[in-house]
Amino acid sequence: MTTPTSTLDSDLVKQVNRRFVTGVTVVTTMDGGVPRGLAVNAFASVSLEPPTVMVCVQRTSGTHDCLFRAGHLAVNILSTDQLDVVTRFAGKSPDKFAGLDWAPGPFGSPLLARSSAQMEVEIRERLQASTHTVFICRVVDARVTDTPPMIYSAGRFFDGGELTELA
Repeated sequence: MTTPTSTLDSDLVKQVNRRFVTGVTVVTTMDGGVPRGLAVNAFASVSLEPPTVMVCVQRTSGTHDCLFRAGHLAVNILSTDQLDVVTRFAGKSPDKFAGLDWAPGPFGSPLLARSSAQMEVEIRERLQASTHTVFICRVVDARVTDTPPMIYSAGRFFDGGELTELA
């Protein structure tokens, strides 16, 4: 029996992925006393019992190696008030934390002010998946605010508090 091969066009795959609405996060950690982070939309809840999440990070990212070495990281779910923050962390600036309001969480990971929600997690597994590392993490601390989350779809950011519920 022969295995079928796929010759999917990468532009088609991008178009399909752009149809999926995601939240907007900034994943942060400390690297030898220096705060580091990047914008990530490949984040998902895995389990509530025990509370487990996953984060996928491209291995060529400048932040990947410090995340790979870390024991803990923070997932900052960005709010509608943080368009400036996502722009900063999606870029290549060497000091993305310059002038930014943040505080260390209970396990030391940077928690960004104005976020809709935050969690600090312990990294339990690091799985290699093609060009990315999938970090499987146990949630060890969490907090939430009343500020609506920012969402992302088709290359644009939206107000997650203005969604229309389907009847």
